[in-house]
Amino acid sequence: MERRELAYFLSVAEHEGIGGAAAALGVAQPTISQALRGLERELGVALFVRVGRGMVLSAAGRSLVGPARKILRDITAVHDMLGAFEGGLTGHLDITAFPALAPEVVPLVAEFRREYPDVVVGFGEMVEESTAAALIRDGHSEFVVAHLPIDDPRLEVIEIGSQEYWLAYPPGTPLPDGPIPLADLPDIPMVFVPQGPSVADEIQEAIRDAGVRPELAVLVEHREARIPMVLAGIGGTIIERSLAEAVADRAVVRPVEPPITRSFGVAFDAATLSPVGQAFADLVRGRV
Repeated sequence: MERRELAYFLSVAEHEGIGGAAAALGVAQPTISQALRGLERELGVALFVRVGRGMVLSAAGRSLVGPARKILRDITAVHDMLGAFEGGLTGHLDITAFPALAPEVVPLVAEFRREYPDVVVGFGEMVEESTAAALIRDGHSEFVVAHLPIDDPRLEVIEIGSQEYWLAYPPGTPLPDGPIPLADLPDIPMVFVPQGPSVADEIQEAIRDAGVRPELAVLVEHREARIPMVLAGIGGTIIERSLAEAVADRAVVRPVEPPITRSFGVAFDAATLSPVGQAFADLVRGRV
């Protein structure tokens, strides 16, 4: 098994096809196809299922993604260590963040890049916060950023901030100035995300505890669709304060009383950090 084969495999998985991987890597498609066939022969399993002109991971392929990333990261860590003797830190830093928290991590990334300009940062998206610990355990990422708690005794978790959640209603909704008590929510249907291991549960529980039962307009799994739905007049929602303030000129946004907040943090396995990862962990620790 060669490093090149694993790199091609991961690129094909990311781009869901050989064509996209070839364009991203600057490599001829036949070269990638040949490498994948060799990897599949060596492992004795099919790593992809062809769907139309694209390719999706098989069950075996999905199980290889994490270990492949970890192998490549370990190889890179050796180069990083040798590079450190020559003065500058180089390599790759992998961070996976829950989408709503991504803007909160940007200052950390910016500070890290100023200090280590030769390090390339990979900034991935976490679909479900319940997978945060597994992303690290399975080698998908060195760092995850998610709402707390992140329950895994093997991981170091550093709280780096908290988010406040505000109400957002369609344009023209008559609301008084200032915070809106949860018990006095207007009689307007709401757009919510499904319940599960996320802050959505806490928000809906806080509303129930206030004794109100707003009508449900849309149950939306695509969190990024909440604001467009509010602006389209479908209903109100409760979103991160930063998102609410960003659309304050187009929607009616208000804080809630009592405030709804939740802390978030960075998690990592201190025992397996690469030199680049160690530098980022030191930066995070230094800021708290």
